[in-house]
Amino acid sequence: MTDSNTPPDDTAPRRAAVGTFFDQFRIALSLLTRLPVPLPREPVSLSATVWAFPLIGVLVGLAGGVVFFVANRFGLGNTSAALLTLGCQILLTGGLHEDGLADTADGFGGGRIKDRKLEIMRDSRIGTYGVLALLLVFGLRFAVISELAGSLASISGEYDETVSQSGAIIIALVVSGALSRAAMTALWYALLPARQDGLSAVAGKVGAPSLVAGLVIAAGISFLLLDAPLVVASLAAATSITLIMSVLSVRQVGGHTGDILGATQQISEVAILLAISAATISV
Repeated sequence: MTDSNTPPDDTAPRRAAVGTFFDQFRIALSLLTRLPVPLPREPVSLSATVWAFPLIGVLVGLAGGVVFFVANRFGLGNTSAALLTLGCQILLTGGLHEDGLADTADGFGGGRIKDRKLEIMRDSRIGTYGVLALLLVFGLRFAVISELAGSLASISGEYDETVSQSGAIIIALVVSGALSRAAMTALWYALLPARQDGLSAVAGKVGAPSLVAGLVIAAGISFLLLDAPLVVASLAAATSITLIMSVLSVRQVGGHTGDILGATQQISEVAILLAISAATISV
């Protein structure tokens, strides 16, 4: 999530509109992806849509997992399939969260005081810290998907290897997509906005019912798709990153921004995938 597309101030009087669940889902889908979604006629509060963020993560993870499956079916190896998977997800989201990660890394690493950090984070140019953060996170996502597919292929001899490992990759991407977006909304709920004119501030305070609904959806997906040890590992990873990013954000800029929410999603997604991979390989 980034602060670059702040809605005009003339929407402020109507920002409290809640809309139907379908309206909220469409707004969330439009916000977090590049899909051409017909929007409701009446504006809907962005903070009311956060319950649907994990569902958007499911769709993004599922799309990436399907690409992995198709690539394997056409004879490509795990490394090529993993790169195509990440490419699909980035195209689907428009690199929204990756942009937030880069801006956050530049701001936290390049500024000495709060105002300067926020100024750097708003700058559209990318710096050294942003490049390094993107390389590290992208590299880890690529490596863990490849390693996870390889480890699953080695322990699934009684099944067709392509089907079993691709199915497991889909599950890992769906769970990490849902939980990482729940982590993003939890940080949004827990912290005050660091600036008053960014998208996350204009969107308003996340309500407890929306947050709880999103957390329940994300946790429910995890319990439905993973074995108990993997659920524990995934939830622990998501919770740890949320806490770390919360403390770091308060110390650095005094709260959250849209960029910080995006960075939280990216880092927690990597942590969840690593946790799933570590728990799976150790079995």
